[in-house]
Amino acid sequence: MTVLNPIAESRTVRPFGAFNLTYLWIELKRKLRNRRTLVLTLVFPVVLYLLVGYPQRNVALGDTPVAQGGVSVAAYIMISMALYGAMMSATTAGGSVAIERTQGWSRQLRLTPVSAVANVATKIIAGLVVGLIAVVATFAVGALTGVRLPLDDWLLSGLAVWLLGTLVFTALGLMIGYLVPSENAMQFVSLAIVLLSFLGGLFIPVTQMPDVMRDIAVWTPVYGIGELGRAPLTGDAFNVLALLNALAWLVIFAVGTALLFRRDTKRG
Repeated sequence: MTVLNPIAESRTVRPFGAFNLTYLWIELKRKLRNRRTLVLTLVFPVVLYLLVGYPQRNVALGDTPVAQGGVSVAAYIMISMALYGAMMSATTAGGSVAIERTQGWSRQLRLTPVSAVANVATKIIAGLVVGLIAVVATFAVGALTGVRLPLDDWLLSGLAVWLLGTLVFTALGLMIGYLVPSENAMQFVSLAIVLLSFLGGLFIPVTQMPDVMRDIAVWTPVYGIGELGRAPLTGDAFNVLALLNALAWLVIFAVGTALLFRRDTKRG
C-alpha cells in the first residue's frame, strides 16, 4: 500500500525550478560582502597588473612602437590579469557549495521550492556577475594607466575572458565543491587556480617556457581562454584549437559536476 506524503502532494512545481531574482540578489550580496573574495578577484589582479604590467606600458608587444599606435606589453598583461580575476571569482563561487553542504544549507534548500538545478544556475549567474566586475575593474585600471586599444579589441578580449573564463572555472569550482570536504575546498581551489595560471601562461608567456612546459601548457584549461582573449592584440589568426581546448574543458568539468551532484543528492 502506497502512503502519500501530504506535504509532497501539496507542493507545486514552480517554473524554472523556482529560480528567482531575490535568491540571486542574496547570493550576490553574500559574495560581495566576503572580503576574501573581493581581495582575490578584484584587488589582487589589479595589483599584479600595476606591479608587472604598468611599468611596461611603453614597451611594444609587436614591431610597431606604442607611440605610433602599437599595442603595449601592458595590454597583454592586463588581459591576463582580467582572466585571472574572472577565474578566481568563478571558482570561489562554485567552491562555496562545499561549505554549504557541510553547514546544512544545501539540505535546507531541498525543503524549499528551489530546485537543485536552480540553485546551481544561481551560483553560475552570480559567478558571471562577479567575474564581469573583476574584468571591468582590471580593464578600467588599464585604461586609466595608459593602455590604448581599438574598441572592438576591448570588447572581444573582454567577452572572451569573461564568458569563457567564468563558465569553465565555475564548472571547475562546482566540481571541486562536490568532490572535496569543505574544510579543504577553498584552499584546494586557490592552489589549483595558481598552478593552472602558471602552467597556462597567465604569469609567464607560453612562448618563453621551456619546451616541456610548453607542451604541457597547451593542454591546460587556462591556455585556450588566454589565447582567445589575447588574440585581438597579437593579430594572429583565429585559433580553432584554443577554442576547442576551452570547450573541451567546459564539457569535462560540467560532466564531472553533474555526476558528483547526482551522487550528492542521492546521499541527501
